[in-house]
Amino acid sequence: MAAWQVAFRALAFAATLASATPGHAAGAAAEATAEQATAPEALAPAGSGAPDDGAADDGVVVPAVLARMGTGSIAGVYFPVGVALCRLANQHRAETGLRCAATQTAGSVANVAGLADGSLSFAIVQSDALAQAVAGSGAFAAAGPDTGLRAVMGLYPEALTLVARADAGVARVEDLAGKRVALGAEGSGTRSLADALMGALGWTAASFGATPDIAPERLGQALCDKQIDAFFVAIGHPARVVQEATTSCDARLVPVEGAAVDAMVKREPIYVAATIPGGLYRGTAGPVDTFGVSATLVTTASVPDATVAVLVRSVVDDLDMLRGLEPVLAGLDRREMLAAAAVAPLHPTAAAIYHERRWR
Repeated sequence: MAAWQVAFRALAFAATLASATPGHAAGAAAEATAEQATAPEALAPAGSGAPDDGAADDGVVVPAVLARMGTGSIAGVYFPVGVALCRLANQHRAETGLRCAATQTAGSVANVAGLADGSLSFAIVQSDALAQAVAGSGAFAAAGPDTGLRAVMGLYPEALTLVARADAGVARVEDLAGKRVALGAEGSGTRSLADALMGALGWTAASFGATPDIAPERLGQALCDKQIDAFFVAIGHPARVVQEATTSCDARLVPVEGAAVDAMVKREPIYVAATIPGGLYRGTAGPVDTFGVSATLVTTASVPDATVAVLVRSVVDDLDMLRGLEPVLAGLDRREMLAAAAVAPLHPTAAAIYHERRWR
């Protein structure tokens, strides 16, 4: 058994003892066992050390720990990426006791809230939302700075993608004035970027003909049914939601560019210029310029070091496998993964592993 696996077992067992007050340990164990029997997904949160009835191949009982990973809509990319990350960690479940579960959420802002209240152990968060949460600005102004957030690794660039029906008369961003445009749900990473774009243009929601709130999985249908003229989505490519829209009707990707966008990207380091490759979608043969952010895997200082170690080592040891599990992860580069994680303090356990493996 590897040294890190032994360490994880020891810490998980200690967490089990710490989480059960005197006289209640047996009751807590019975409650956890009942939950597992009736609802396998309802294990205790990571760090609680809920016991399992399984044993490793050497006969040592491994306390079960569930790490929930906040992702996004099943129509987006966060969810399958979360599934891929958890798949790597779960390969070692028999040795570590850690079980990682990708959880559907409303997106970046909701994920930060889930990390704060302890319902999530990990989450995928857009770098702009993460920067706001750390600073206590924007959507997090009322809550104030979150000093407990810790970056784990950058994942991939997310481009603000504008998709318009071919007959909607939208060839550039400025053509959206007076149109019916889905800007993304409040609290989502898409809405955060759309709001930033509107601010750069000097627009408000009133600049559009309508801004209906449409679930990500219904965007393509709404566009092709002419309920809207265009929609925004902040996502890595290729993306199913864009594929569905462009194959269901005549739709195309529209550049999000211009002097206002250039000035914003230059002014705000959390934004980066991005290019969506041509040929990915019907109706868009050439590359499309836009801007975006980075999807970042985040945890908190309160999540046990051993839990973080299992996930990070799983990725470091099987990076090639991770690249093949989801198309958007195919271009993973360890230097870029670390650079993109600089928005929040790097978790010390992750930092130690990266140093050990000479990633930094």
